[in-house]
Amino acid sequence: MPRFLTEPPHRHGTPAATAVVLVNLGTPDAPTAPALRRYLKQFLSDPRVVEIPRAVWWLILNGIILNVRPKKSAAKYASVWMTEGSPLRVHTERQATLLKGFLGQRGHRLKVEWAMRYGSPSLPDVLDRLKAEGATRILIVPMYPQYAASTTATVVDEACRWLTATRNQPEMRFIRNFHDHPGYIAALEQSVRRHWQAVGPLGAGDRLVISFHGLPKRSLDLGDPYFCECQKTGRLLAERLGLTGEQYRVCFQSRFGKAEWLQPYTAPTLAALAREGVGRVDTICPGFVADCLETLEEIAMEGKQDFLAAGGREYHYIPALNEDDAWLHALADLAENHLAGWPTRTPPDPAAGEATARRAAALGART
Repeated sequence: MPRFLTEPPHRHGTPAATAVVLVNLGTPDAPTAPALRRYLKQFLSDPRVVEIPRAVWWLILNGIILNVRPKKSAAKYASVWMTEGSPLRVHTERQATLLKGFLGQRGHRLKVEWAMRYGSPSLPDVLDRLKAEGATRILIVPMYPQYAASTTATVVDEACRWLTATRNQPEMRFIRNFHDHPGYIAALEQSVRRHWQAVGPLGAGDRLVISFHGLPKRSLDLGDPYFCECQKTGRLLAERLGLTGEQYRVCFQSRFGKAEWLQPYTAPTLAALAREGVGRVDTICPGFVADCLETLEEIAMEGKQDFLAAGGREYHYIPALNEDDAWLHALADLAENHLAGWPTRTPPDPAAGEATARRAAALGART
C-alpha cells in the first residue's frame, strides 16, 4: 500500500487557491437503523469521544450499543428529518453557501466547502477535492463554539491524519474556539430578543435555560476547558440580555452511561424549575450553531415534556443560529481574521452582495 496519497495532475499556470472548510459533527445518511448503525459505529469508535480502554469499549459498543441504539435513534431522527435531509446537514450546507457570498462581498476570492467529522461528506474527501482544485491554503473551521477534546480536537486529528498521508501538503490553519467572540454573542442575544418580541418577554418568575451538550465530568478533571468556556458563553449572553443570576440557568444535556457528567443536568433542571413554581421557561442551546437531533428532539420536544409534566405551564425552544444574518457576519469575521496574511483579496464585487442577498432570501423562504 502506498505511503502517500496519489497527487492530482499538476497543471502549470494554475493559480493557487485558498479555501475555508466548515466542519460539523456529522449525521447519518438516512433516518434508518442501518444508517444509524454505520454512523454510530464510526462516531463512538473515536478514542477521543469515548475514553474507555479499547478492549472493554469494543465489547460494549459491538455487543450492546450497536444492537440496541440504532433503531431507537432512527425513530428520533425521523421525527426531525427535513425534506432535504437531516437538519444538521441542511443548515451546515446553507451556512457554507452564504458564507462564501459574504466573504465574496468583502472582496475575498475563496473556495468555501463543508464537511462532517463522522458520516459524509467526510473531511478527507473534501480535502482531496480541494487539493485537486488547486487549494494550497486551507482554513479549517470546526463549528463548535466551545473547545472540547471530543469535538474540536477530533477535527484537527482527522485533518492531520490527511496531512500525514499527503506528499505535497497545503498550508493549513484551524480555528480553536469562538465561545466569547463578540459577534457570536451578539447574534445569540439578537436571537433571544427576536423570540421575546414574538412571544413576549420573560416575566418576573420565568427563566432562560442555557443548555450545552454534556461531557463526562472526568474530562474537566483531566483539563478539558469545555465546561469553563460554556460557563463564559452563558454569562456573557445573560449580561447582554440584562438578566440577573436568578433569571437564567446554565446546564448540560445528552448524558450517556452511568458515569457522572457535567452538571447540572438539563432534564432534571427543567423538572425542578417547574416544581419550584416557574411557569415559563425559554431554552437556548448556544453550543450548537445549527439545529440537529440534540436541539430539535431532545430539547424542543423532550425538554418540553419534562417541564410540562412537572407542572410548568409554558415552554419555548429558541432555534439555533442556523442561517441568521448576524451569525453569518460573525462567522465571516472569524474566517477573515484567521485568513490574515493569505492572498485572498480581489476588488469588492457588488454582484456578490446581491447574489448573497438573493440566496439568503431563497433559503429563508425554504426554512
